[in-house]
Amino acid sequence: MLRTLAAAGELQRDLQRELTYGGLRAAEAKGDKGGRRPALAGQKVTGVRTAYLDGRSVAALAREHNVGRGAVRTAVADLLPEHVADAPAHAPAPELPITLDMPGRVADFLRATEPEPAEQAALDQG
Repeated sequence: MLRTLAAAGELQRDLQRELTYGGLRAAEAKGDKGGRRPALAGQKVTGVRTAYLDGRSVAALAREHNVGRGAVRTAVADLLPEHVADAPAHAPAPELPITLDMPGRVADFLRATEPEPAEQAALDQG
């Protein structure tokens, strides 16, 4: 009896897998893309990409648009340093500013003081 139940479970799993793959193939044939819709779409993506190139951090953009940092990284994926390193040699890499998104007392202290040249150079290098 146990073997009969195991065989029935295996048959059900195989049928479910077959139906799932059939549905995915049908959707692909229609031109539909599977997966979740992007959190940032349309004009928001353009605004996020422009703000990122202007020096805004990923975390600040995520807070501003009420989405996760992953959604912002997806929107600016081809601008990220990891992607630019994989780009072909003939494509010019965009100049990306270094931004430091630091809330709290440390940021207040850095805004209030004038760092020495060596300290400023260390901050600029990250």
